[in-house]
Amino acid sequence: MTKLIGLTGGIATGKSTVSKLLATKLPIVDADKIAWQVEGPGQPTTQKIVAHFGQQAVLADGRLNRPWLGQLVFNDAQALQALTAITRLPIQYAMFEAIVAANQQQPDAIILDVPLLFESGWQHVCDQLLVVTAPPAVVLQRLMARNHLSQQAAQARIDSQMPLAQKVARADVVIDNGANIDKTKAAVLKWLKTITK
Repeated sequence: MTKLIGLTGGIATGKSTVSKLLATKLPIVDADKIAWQVEGPGQPTTQKIVAHFGQQAVLADGRLNRPWLGQLVFNDAQALQALTAITRLPIQYAMFEAIVAANQQQPDAIILDVPLLFESGWQHVCDQLLVVTAPPAVVLQRLMARNHLSQQAAQARIDSQMPLAQKVARADVVIDNGANIDKTKAAVLKWLKTITK
């Protein structure tokens, strides 16, 4: 029986690094990639976003104006609610389709890589939950460097998410991706042995 494994973490904890390591052995259903497809140029979901938020929600080539939308919903809870209402179901349907497709190969497990796993309720369909962590100072530095943010702006993004400690408390397995990539790899390989034949 194929297990569904939820993979999540806090912003800039390095979940993508862990996801790439897992992808060498198991199929990954990546919520972010699926969202980009569902919200691609000309897609019905994209058209609904434009109908609600106006033409400035898309770029000239039809792609979503993600920086503009991100800034809008980050500062406006109602806008975030409206965006979530438009996108949640199409993304969920596409994810279930991807799970069914991945299951055709009958793998030992399928990894559901979902940044907002707990917030969107995906933990309820998972057999096991992996949470990627890193020390707060490391997370802050990574986020500032990656997104070219000031310390204040980066901290605001971190504070807007569910606290990492709450995710860790719900995890079956915690993978520390603090500083040493070799330790991260060792932890991932150790866990993989418990899942794969």
